[in-house]
Parts: sequence; structure tokens; C-alpha cells
Amino acid sequence: MILPAEKDLRAALARFAHARIEHDVRPTGRTSRALEDATYTLCVMTGSRTVEQALRTADTLLEQHAGRPRLSADQETLAA
Repeated sequence: MILPAEKDLRAALARFAHARIEHDVRPTGRTSRALEDATYTLCVMTGSRTVEQALRTADTLLEQHAGRPRLSADQETLAA
């Protein structure tokens, strides 16, 4: 599995959280599709089969990112 960039992982987690809340508050076909799409994206990014496993893996990956030295904007662009 290719490790996702921290900012991409955080964006996917935020998208999932937003979709989950929207669907829980007012479930519609649109919110269901948004949640399914966000779940799929998070699972693919983390190489997981379930959302529970994806969330655990995302936490682990963020911990790994926290232990790494920060890259400058120029270095981060080159790394991508």
C-alpha cells in the first residue's frame, strides 16, 4: 500500500465525518451516496475492507506522520 499524504488522509477523514453526520441527521439518497463514496475513498486510501478497519488504520497512519519531521512546502510538492 502506498502511504497517503497526511493532508489527503485528513481530508478523507473530514469528508467521511461530514457525510456520516449529514446522513445521521437527515438521511436521504444523496447523503447515503455521499457516505458510501466517502467510506469507499477512506477504505481505498488505507487498504481496508471495512470502515472500522479504515478508521483504525487512519489513526495509525496519522501517528506515523506525527513522528516524522515536517517537510517544507517545496519538499512536500516534490514528494507528491
